[in-house]
Amino acid sequence: MTTGNRTSLVELLNQARGGDAQARDRLFAKCRNYLVVVARAEAESGLQAKIDPSDIVQQTLLDAHRGLDNFRGNTEAEWFGWLRQILNHNAADFVRHYIGTAKRGARREVPLRQAGSDQPFGAAAELAAADATASQILARHELELQVADAIAGLTDDHREVVVLRNLERLPFDEVAARMGRSRAAVQMLWLRAIREIQDSLLESETL
Repeated sequence: MTTGNRTSLVELLNQARGGDAQARDRLFAKCRNYLVVVARAEAESGLQAKIDPSDIVQQTLLDAHRGLDNFRGNTEAEWFGWLRQILNHNAADFVRHYIGTAKRGARREVPLRQAGSDQPFGAAAELAAADATASQILARHELELQVADAIAGLTDDHREVVVLRNLERLPFDEVAARMGRSRAAVQMLWLRAIREIQDSLLESETL
């Protein structure tokens, strides 16, 4: 019997490779939120509003769909790594395009992180220094898809504070400056967002 996101993802991958068009569509739909969160974190670390993460995700999904036959891995980790590699390439292309057309000099821009091959949710281990349970849950690699879905389901403010604090690993003072709020307000917003993520993950485990 199949249980968990890891097994179902690998099964979908194998079915898609076998020519199952429905499985292929489900595979990419399942990974969309994951890529959205990764792209959002990359954009926040670089050109921010000058890049629309949804454009990067759309191009990444299109490229991965077209190039599925070129994927040689067999595990979830290899699949995620392949998707991130495509996303990083597309993000770099967006940056080059912006720098090539912008009036401002390239030296004034902050490049996107080159560490995109790292697990983007590794920083989630910091999610709640005062809440060990949430931290332990979010640090588990096999929950990456659930974490991405939970983050994608947050309100805009809650999603932004999690991306800035946990994926970008910014101090609360800088998060507050980015969001135009006080440090105390941002910390409260963050705590509420973490509780929502935790509740979502715990609910998923009971399904």
